[in-house]
Amino acid sequence: MQFAKALRPRVRSGEITCSVRIWKQPRVKVGGRYGLAPGEIEVTAIRLISHEDITPALAKRSGFESVQDLLKVAQHGKGEHVFLVEFVFFG
Repeated sequence: MQFAKALRPRVRSGEITCSVRIWKQPRVKVGGRYGLAPGEIEVTAIRLISHEDITPALAKRSGFESVQDLLKVAQHGKGEHVFLVEFVFFG
């Protein structure tokens, strides 16, 4: 799971613990560990949500100033399903 360069320090610090992704299908699994040097994140939950669930509060929690900013980077390929991925960072 990749993160925008500007978000990485905040993921590592534990400030950001979730990410909204728009995929065709899940690309991560609960319990999976994904590298984020110098450590890794472990996915603790993933669930399907709707576009209406993407609130300003969720955007902030995901590290973005607005829903529009989040949506600019959440789309991956031709995906149409919105997933909320929760995780913890291990350094």
